[in-house]
Amino acid sequence: MQEWQGASGVCINEKGQLLMVLQGKPDEKKTWSIPSGGRENNESFEECCIREIEEETGYKVKIVKELQVKKGSYEEANISIEVHYFLVELVGGTKTIQDPDNLIYEIDWKSLDEIHELELTFPEDRNVLREYLVNIV
Repeated sequence: MQEWQGASGVCINEKGQLLMVLQGKPDEKKTWSIPSGGRENNESFEECCIREIEEETGYKVKIVKELQVKKGSYEEANISIEVHYFLVELVGGTKTIQDPDNLIYEIDWKSLDEIHELELTFPEDRNVLREYLVNIV
C-alpha cells in the first residue's frame, strides 16, 4: 500500500471565519477544503502546512499548535494517509492563487453557517472544522 503524508491549516480570521479554497482537477466537480497538501522531500509537517497555505492562498502564516492527526486508508486506491492539522495565525501576504498544481479556483473566508452548507472535499472534516470555529473563536 502506498503511503501519503500531508498537512492542513486551520486559519480563522477576526470575524470568526475559516480560510478555505475551492479546489479540484479540471475534469472534476470543484469542492471546498482548508488549505492542505502533501509533504515534499524532508520537510516537517509544520513546514508543509506553511508552504501549502502560501502556495494555495498567498497568505503567510505561523503555526500556533497542532490540532489533530487524521490517519486512514482508501483500499480502492491502495493508499494510506496521515494528515496533520495545525491551527495557524495569519502574519502577512495577500490573497493570491499561486498553486503550482493549478487545482485552486477560489479563496474565501467561510462562516460557521456556510461550512454547514458547503460541499467539502473531505466531508468527514465538517464536524471537526465547525468545532474548531466554535471552540477557538
